[in-house]
Amino acid sequence: MRKFEKISWEIFKKEVGEDKNCYQNLSLPKLKTQNSAGYDIELLSEVTLKPGEIKKIPTGIKIMMQPDEVVFLIVRSSIGFKYNIRLCNQVGVIDADYYNNETNEGHVWLSMQNEGENEQIFKKGDCLVQAIFLNPLKTDEKSGKIRKGGLGSTTGGDENE
Repeated sequence: MRKFEKISWEIFKKEVGEDKNCYQNLSLPKLKTQNSAGYDIELLSEVTLKPGEIKKIPTGIKIMMQPDEVVFLIVRSSIGFKYNIRLCNQVGVIDADYYNNETNEGHVWLSMQNEGENEQIFKKGDCLVQAIFLNPLKTDEKSGKIRKGGLGSTTGGDENE
């Protein structure tokens, strides 16, 4: 099974804010056309990016997928072409075991940068990135490590790095 879910209200309050209306009206990602590869992720609120600015943006969602799958977060083509906005990590990689981790439930965040010359204002509901489910090939070597935390936990790094 694969699906998108809201993070819990407790994690939302902690990481996003106490806007109950925003939480209740959060839209889960969806395909825009029958042949779309990616599920568009909507912004929870207005975001302004000044030239050179980087912002960490919460999505309010977590992603369930099969153990042998991964989700790539990729900037929508129009966002890169029209506005020169990019994900700071170029492609976000969401591992299957990130879902419901004990640190943040698998809350997906975006770190976006404006590399253009103009300030860009994106409205609540605008879609900057898309989520694409993939099934990566792996070697026969397996890891016995079990994910405990959120962002950066597979390298032993701190979530706030």
